[in-house]
Amino acid sequence: MCGIVGYVGKRNATPLLINGLKRLEYRGYDSAGVAVRQADALVVRKSVGRLAVLEQKLAEHPVTGTLGVGHTRWATHGEPNEVNSHPHTDCTGRIAVVHNGIIENYQELRAELTAQGHKFRSQTDTEVIPHLIEAELAAGAPTPEEAIRRALRRAKGAYALGILFHDQPHTLYAARHGSPLIVGVGRDEHFIASDVPAIVDQVQRVIYLDDGEVVILRADGVSLSRLDGTAVEAKIQPVTIAAEAVEKAGFETFMLKEIHEQPRILRQLLARHGWQSGTVALPDFALGAPYFRKLNRVMIVACGSAYHTGMYGKLLLENVTSLAVETDLASEFRYRDPKIDPGTLIIAVSQSGETADTLASIRMAKSWGCKILAICNVPGSTVARESDAVFFTEAGPEIGVAATKSFTAQLMAFALLAFFIGRARGELAETQAQELLTDLQTIPDAIHYVLDRKDEIRTVADKHHDGPSSLYLGRRFNYPTALEGALKNKEISYQHAEGYAAGEMKHGPIALINEYLPVICICTRTRDEVYAKMISNIKEVEARHGRIIALATDGDATIAQLAEDILWVPPTRDEFSPMVNVVTLQLLAYYAAQARGTDIDKPRNLAKSVTVE
Repeated sequence: MCGIVGYVGKRNATPLLINGLKRLEYRGYDSAGVAVRQADALVVRKSVGRLAVLEQKLAEHPVTGTLGVGHTRWATHGEPNEVNSHPHTDCTGRIAVVHNGIIENYQELRAELTAQGHKFRSQTDTEVIPHLIEAELAAGAPTPEEAIRRALRRAKGAYALGILFHDQPHTLYAARHGSPLIVGVGRDEHFIASDVPAIVDQVQRVIYLDDGEVVILRADGVSLSRLDGTAVEAKIQPVTIAAEAVEKAGFETFMLKEIHEQPRILRQLLARHGWQSGTVALPDFALGAPYFRKLNRVMIVACGSAYHTGMYGKLLLENVTSLAVETDLASEFRYRDPKIDPGTLIIAVSQSGETADTLASIRMAKSWGCKILAICNVPGSTVARESDAVFFTEAGPEIGVAATKSFTAQLMAFALLAFFIGRARGELAETQAQELLTDLQTIPDAIHYVLDRKDEIRTVADKHHDGPSSLYLGRRFNYPTALEGALKNKEISYQHAEGYAAGEMKHGPIALINEYLPVICICTRTRDEVYAKMISNIKEVEARHGRIIALATDGDATIAQLAEDILWVPPTRDEFSPMVNVVTLQLLAYYAAQARGTDIDKPRNLAKSVTVE
């Protein structure tokens, strides 16, 4: 969740750290800081608020040096203030640490260190790390690296760490356990970062650190080892994203840019996983047809927006196969006693591939002998590395905190995966598969249709944005769409919104309906009874004078007589309509947020990658 950047080399570290932190602003943060070794001092500068505040402070009091670490903090322990901001130092100010994660036994360690005479300044869990290292050096650790290892063997929890020592002017230390951290490999310089976009304009090669690894970085090289001191061979991989991918490209926000990228991304997925004779091609997919033929149960685990795509995946898998499919929140799955056996396939969905609860869930399932199939956007991520097979969504870096293009890419991935499994099991006929895939090809153009009508969506958002709450209703495939639409509105406009299965409206939410409440009803025309049921639900809202905003299929005269406002979409097959409908709701939330004056790309209190539990 926090952003980390570190540098060692021959250039001035400070502008490189700030540049990297700017590229990590999508992670969410409330304060920022840097530590740079300048001349014969370890200089720390910290500030509360946006990076611009820190930049101003550095402009007034410059810091220059070739070794440094930077950090953007998302508060977990202690309120956002300058004292609690990173970097944190030991008693002497000669060790500086930046940290992403949570040290779970920090209170016990802090009490022990305080009894030994250590003085703590902040309320954070992070501050125990520099004090632990200081204590280990005082106790006889022969090198800073060994002091770090000894300290981390005592720390319980998750961490990605960047560490500087006053008396090590040319050496940067880092360590990882449970929180993502990468090493950027340059020429006569090296970086650390919590995510590739931070340094994508500086390096072409990276090392993805594994849990329990400690790394020493100098200008002329990198060495890796485990906490027990065992050497590790560095696996250097090419950077697979371009620097332009993390720029706004003329759009006013990253979120708006990423909403507009969705047709291209879905076309790419369709082209990559093209089909012949009704069969989806999944190149280099580690779980093949023989495995799926014997499979009898699937459990989908995910968090946030990815959970909503999991709900869609469950419906689609059940629609084209005989598999029993469940969907569970990863944060709940790991703390209950699911009746899982080795014959169950776990499908883990995570945009970042670093979601803490999802990772913990798949590790628990692996201990039971289950196979793990990941739907993930980030090659080299922990989820991708720890899964038996990965369906990469290939959406590229998503900088806006609220999921947009990653969401529709996950929906498309579930559709293609469901058809692959259905064909592999012989439960989806070739003719039916061909028909489904042909209809799936129309989705990118249907999304373009929605994007072309964004001004009409803006008008509706401007009209309704100032209410205290809104209700989103959907059925079957579009029940998850209603949940996602409400989530988008909450995330970026800060207007309370609730998503509901429309059939459940009479079981409570109907009490909220009055002449002031906007009710967004997803009622695209389908071939079954769901459409008629949605019309009945809309009439119930109308009878109570609710303000009906209908998301409807072009030319629907019935809806036109009922709704106050209509968001039109083109005719789309019911199974695939969420990929189109959700884009409409993304834009509705976007323009509502714009009208309310919120920070759309960096909504308060949120982080892009939830790497702590």
